[in-house]
Amino acid sequence: MAEAPEDGLNEAPHFHGHRDRLRARFREAGAQALADYELLELVLFRAVPRRDVKPLAKALVDRFGSFAEVVAAPPGLLAEVAGVKDAIITELKVVEAAAQRLAKGQVKRRPVLSSWSAVIDYCRTAMAYADREQVRVLFLDKRNQLIADEVLQTGTVDHAPVYPREVVKRALEVSASAVILCHNHPTRSNRSRWITHKHAESLGNSRIFGLA
Repeated sequence: MAEAPEDGLNEAPHFHGHRDRLRARFREAGAQALADYELLELVLFRAVPRRDVKPLAKALVDRFGSFAEVVAAPPGLLAEVAGVKDAIITELKVVEAAAQRLAKGQVKRRPVLSSWSAVIDYCRTAMAYADREQVRVLFLDKRNQLIADEVLQTGTVDHAPVYPREVVKRALEVSASAVILCHNHPTRSNRSRWITHKHAESLGNSRIFGLA
């Protein structure tokens, strides 16, 4: 009896031509012409060079919801999906890191406050799918250019401690003229949101910085 492949994926005789067609469609029409699972297939091709990855790509999208959520999923959760091995997790984390660095570079190249959409897109890329609360602070100079982007605190699924004194201290260290406080809410906790607003008020009342 033949042994099952180690990566848990079944052989499929049609996948060679499928890969060529999918790559060609991506080159000719761009990512907008592909479904989430098809874009994910292109990523998986590198990690799984000789097997059909369409079933796995569909299973990942079904499990996590979208291409972005698959890429941002914690390695431990990815490993729970049948067929996902270290090579696949590494490829997905490389894509996530590249997206975050690209978004950060786009924010750095323009005045932050002149384009809220750029800031929001960056924050979504960096933390929207995090499974724990984070407190991220964007430090701006007097021309509203980004000086630094730092995660000051990482907490639990519904709580991340924020200390306004530490935010002000760090802002002084980097000579920031303004700060943008970013805080995600994985559980959509009303209490957590209320605390975030209170911290924002505390920073605003310091009269040292502008607060967005």
